[in-house]
Amino acid sequence: MVHKDIIYFEKESKGTIVEVAMQYNDGYSENVYSFANNINTIEGGTHLSGFRAALTRTLNGYAKSKGILNEEKAPLGDDYKEGLTAVISIKLPDPQFEGQTKTKLGNREIQSLVEAVINEQLGTYCEETPSTAKAIINKGIDAARAREAARKARDLTRRKGALGSSNLPGKLADCSSRDFETSELFLVEGISAGGTAKQGRDRTFQAILPLKGVILNVEKARIDKMLSNEEIRTLISALGTGIGTDEFNVSNLRYAKIIIMTDADIDGAHIRTLLLTFFFRQMINLIEKGHIYIAQPPLYKVTKNKREEYIYDDRELQKRLIVLGGEGTTMEFQGKRKEGLNNSRLTRLLHLLVQMEEYIKILRKKGISLDKFLGLRHKQNGNLPLYKVSYKDEVFYIYSEEEMESFIKEKQQVEGRELEILEEDDAAEAREGVIRVIEYHESREIEKTIREIEAYGFSADEYFIGHQGDKSGYKLISEDTEIFARSLSEVLSKIREIGRLGLEIQRYKGLGEMNAEELAETTMNVNTRTLLKVKVEDAAKADSIFSTLAGKDVQRRKEFIEKHALEVRNLDI
Repeated sequence: MVHKDIIYFEKESKGTIVEVAMQYNDGYSENVYSFANNINTIEGGTHLSGFRAALTRTLNGYAKSKGILNEEKAPLGDDYKEGLTAVISIKLPDPQFEGQTKTKLGNREIQSLVEAVINEQLGTYCEETPSTAKAIINKGIDAARAREAARKARDLTRRKGALGSSNLPGKLADCSSRDFETSELFLVEGISAGGTAKQGRDRTFQAILPLKGVILNVEKARIDKMLSNEEIRTLISALGTGIGTDEFNVSNLRYAKIIIMTDADIDGAHIRTLLLTFFFRQMINLIEKGHIYIAQPPLYKVTKNKREEYIYDDRELQKRLIVLGGEGTTMEFQGKRKEGLNNSRLTRLLHLLVQMEEYIKILRKKGISLDKFLGLRHKQNGNLPLYKVSYKDEVFYIYSEEEMESFIKEKQQVEGRELEILEEDDAAEAREGVIRVIEYHESREIEKTIREIEAYGFSADEYFIGHQGDKSGYKLISEDTEIFARSLSEVLSKIREIGRLGLEIQRYKGLGEMNAEELAETTMNVNTRTLLKVKVEDAAKADSIFSTLAGKDVQRRKEFIEKHALEVRNLDI
């Protein structure tokens, strides 16, 4: 909402009662309803014309008197329509209706009467509530800018010519082929990486457009500012489709594949999200028709015994280290137990321990540690809870669907009414008659994994503190290397240590750090690369996240960060 309160006033003038209620939201559509003597005048009439004229004149007059407009061009009537919801009702002694359906008011004197009332009452409201008045006027100014920018966008499209190669941006390294179906455009992060990509591409069908730095945040910029940004203008020109509802034409697209190629780190993800937000907001048709792709450059190159391998993210690296560390490694027990694990049995155990590591992350998001969760195992059957239920400042752990149904039924009988059930992500203030539920979807999978670990002769506690009575825990033996671990969770980290032995790991900070051959082999060659096709739901999610993190709602951004802080995997400081 642009403002929370509803602007309402009623006044009688010359035997006619004028009643108005209005409110602005942050959308772009208009919902205005007019009535005369309680008849819905769906075709409008003089009372509606008077309202519109007075609304524009009053708001612009107030804006000029307070210096809000400054150098801005005054918004027009259509600009103040964006996000407006209003009801205009008049009661008059002698209504005159026009048209076959008699739903358009024709009394000429009513227009000037309504204008006078609106001018007086709305003017008084603006003086008494300057913050709301300024917010409404600023929304009108934004709409005026967008209208002007749309005009500029049409001019830009018409001047450049959709397929005219002579008007293409200078930084674009175009392909030689004019076959649309095979042509590709790589949007590359950075001038340096763009140079490398130009060397590694196939010039026949691959075009390169380097984008300098972080492009404009389209979340915070209306279309006028967006089109004044050099990188955005260059991108629009290279694509050839134009922009805006009236001028966008997908048939003028110059390339079948638009491939976003950014660094595999957090900065690259930021720029990728900006570009996805731009396409989602301004050229969603390109996404719907399957023209937008994301390249998958590697984050690491690992070398062992002159054998090179590319790794594409941190999770894959951790898995690879476990595979390397587990090769040829056995595990012996210190203390009372004598039988150890050979390599094949240890490999299966490591797979289970990796699963446990994932469960830790999932449970942490839900506000509970794995050791505490395991401590909630049912005393009779060993099951883990399926639900955590909060009700009247009490917490209950529930172990089955039947038990959950009984719990809700019992509380509703005590209360004598139906109770509201809120999932963990539902935002609502604490109040009476609410049952809050956190569901542990992964509970049964954790039970299964624990039982498989126990089948190796371990207890669940050993994941955290080692075997009772074993002073030294576990010994991992790999060739000439022996490493000790005190618990099963530490076994994983020690295996990764073994995996790193003799391993050279190169982390690519950016695409520009790869030579042309490496970039071509891993990211651009059609026979060896991996591309992700962007779907509308992917771009919508990116847009939603970016609206939260880069929008104007500070409280919403704070709540998002607090909720998801523990999910961060890559944090560049």
